[in-house]
Amino acid sequence: MDQIRERLEKELRMTAGRLREISRPDELEELPASLGSIFDDVDKIQIDQTREMGLMTKGRLVQRANRLVAALKRLDVGSYGQCVECGGTIKPARLKALPEVETCLMCQDQIERMSRGSGFWDKKAA
Repeated sequence: MDQIRERLEKELRMTAGRLREISRPDELEELPASLGSIFDDVDKIQIDQTREMGLMTKGRLVQRANRLVAALKRLDVGSYGQCVECGGTIKPARLKALPEVETCLMCQDQIERMSRGSGFWDKKAA
C-alpha cells in the first residue's frame, strides 16, 4: 500500500505542478492595449484558441487532481481498488494504468453507455 500511496501522491504533485505552469498569465495578454494593433486577425484567433485549449487543459487537470485526492482517501479507509459502483475488485492492470480510477471496467462501460444515451440499457429493459 505504501507504493500505491507514493504513486498517487507523485501523480498529484505532477498534476498540481502542471496546473501551476498553465495558470500563469499569458504574456500576450499583459501587453499594453496600444500594442494590440500589431497583431492581425489570424494572430488574435490563434491567441484565443490557445487560451481556450489552456482552459480545457486546466479543467481536466483540476478534475484529475480531485480524483487523485479521492483515491488517497479511499486508500486511507481501506476501499482503494474496490469499485464504487458494484463493490467488486478493480483489476491491478487498470489501477496501474489509472491509479485514481474508482470503477471496474464493466461499471465504467455501463456509465459511458448511459451517458452517451446509446439506448442499449433501455432496449434491454423493454
